[in-house]
Amino acid sequence: MNRENTARAFAALADLVSRLRGPGGCPWDAEQTYDTIKAYLLEEAYEVVDAVDQGSSEDVCSELGDLLFQILFLASIAEDKGAFNLLQVLERIREKMIKRHPHVFGTTKVAGPEEVAENWEKIKRRETGASESPLARLERVPENLPALLRAHRLTQRASTHLGEASSISECWRRVEESYKALGRSVSAQDSTRFGERLGDLLFSLADMARCWGHNAEHLLRRANREFLKNLGNGGER
Repeated sequence: MNRENTARAFAALADLVSRLRGPGGCPWDAEQTYDTIKAYLLEEAYEVVDAVDQGSSEDVCSELGDLLFQILFLASIAEDKGAFNLLQVLERIREKMIKRHPHVFGTTKVAGPEEVAENWEKIKRRETGASESPLARLERVPENLPALLRAHRLTQRASTHLGEASSISECWRRVEESYKALGRSVSAQDSTRFGERLGDLLFSLADMARCWGHNAEHLLRRANREFLKNLGNGGER
């Protein structure tokens, strides 16, 4: 990586955002707020994921640029509000990463990736003053995550912090129980109960995927792509 060229390109992009939002710039850009931009931020993040899934380096490069632009745009809005600026964003994330990697920048010794993750959580709790209770660790999983991804994170943390580790056979038993309960709601023609039981089944399936080393969010994204691909091939499934 050429640091000088990278620094110049980054500064030029930040200047471009400032010009777009400044006097004589773009009226649309100038009137944007946190609330109006957050949807674009999410959309660009998902487009990065799509590009990664599809394996196109050119698309990943392009979508990362779009995502970076949204980040700089939000930082510009914050600076105009007097909240913080881009320099503070950069300094804080650098400081955070140094603190979160004491095995790289300090004297801490780790045996492997699992211990790195454990140390990360400990350091994060000290920084935020968050509760040490296992339940609190689950409650910190962001509610705005896609539902299947959140189910994966919740069951993952429950397994780690609450001793809720499940064998594959136990996960499968829960899937079967949820499926049978769903069938009973169908037989009873109970729409409300059907929705509840279907949610239970989806959660159980997400846990089952995790037990097998998969992530249900990723699996469903792949199934969505296959569905569209099959439609393009004449609807064969």
